[in-house]
Amino acid sequence: MKKSLKTRILLFFFVKLPLAFVLLTVSWVFAYKWLPVYVTPLMIQRSIENRKDSTYTTKKTWKPYTEISPELAKAVIASEDNLFNKHNGFDFKAIQDARKEYESGKRKYLRGASTISQQTAKNVFLLPHRSYLRKGLEAYFTVLIEKIWGKERIMEVYLNVIEMGPGIFGAEAAAQAHFGHEAAKLTNREACLIAACLPNPIKRSAGHPSSYISKRAGDIAALEKKLAYPDWVLRK
Repeated sequence: MKKSLKTRILLFFFVKLPLAFVLLTVSWVFAYKWLPVYVTPLMIQRSIENRKDSTYTTKKTWKPYTEISPELAKAVIASEDNLFNKHNGFDFKAIQDARKEYESGKRKYLRGASTISQQTAKNVFLLPHRSYLRKGLEAYFTVLIEKIWGKERIMEVYLNVIEMGPGIFGAEAAAQAHFGHEAAKLTNREACLIAACLPNPIKRSAGHPSSYISKRAGDIAALEKKLAYPDWVLRK
């Protein structure tokens, strides 16, 4: 017995299409559990935005976590996500605190409370525009990478794809551009300077820090001493 046109349309949109989406995205995430991430949507967007600038180039070199100074992982955890190794991808307390600040009038805008896992999901799989659809997809991919990749791989990918300056993506490119040496040789101070610039890496420079960035780096270094890091972060 043939299915009606209406039934076939409903099956396509509510069964086949969602199933295909899940299979495609899960396969995509599984592939990146092992494969280096050489290009991200943000890198492509930045290249398009700067297409008329002949001096703009994308600088990025993939490095495994074992070839990146653990000082950088410590610094970004202290700066961006204190509970990185404890949460399941979302810091609900930080989200609630941000909303309370906004609703109380202490802030004119709703500040972000994204974890390193959320930032990684956004950078690797999505364009950086703001919309409810994008936030929903970000949450979806965050759950997937938490379940499939695990914390160490999330950190490895994060440190390789995060924007760290104009055209500079990842730890190796940042270390070379700002300090003239490999990411494996980043000192605590250098790592904290990079982390201090992450909220706005286009306008802030780790290599030529302002007084604010220098102070912020000192605050990050002080906070590091109060945090407990798992052995994999310290490479023990």
